[in-house]
Amino acid sequence: MKKNDLNDELRPEYDLSTLKNEVRGKYVERYRKGTNLVLIDPDIYDAFQDSESVNAALRQFLSEHPRRVA
Repeated sequence: MKKNDLNDELRPEYDLSTLKNEVRGKYVERYRKGTNLVLIDPDIYDAFQDSESVNAALRQFLSEHPRRVA
C-alpha cells in the first residue's frame, strides 16, 4: 500500500451501492452523550467474576457509605 492510499476516505473495493442503511452520522448522538465505561485495575478485576458481582459490591458499599451531596 502506498502512503498516498492512506489519505483516501473509502477503499476502492467497497461498493457504496451495496451498503445498507448508508446514513452518515447514525450514532453521533450516542457518541456525544458519552459512555459509562469504567476501567478498573487488574488486581481489582481479578477479584470479580463478572459485571454483576462488581455492581453488587458497589451497591453494598454505597449502602454502607452514602454519598454526601455538597
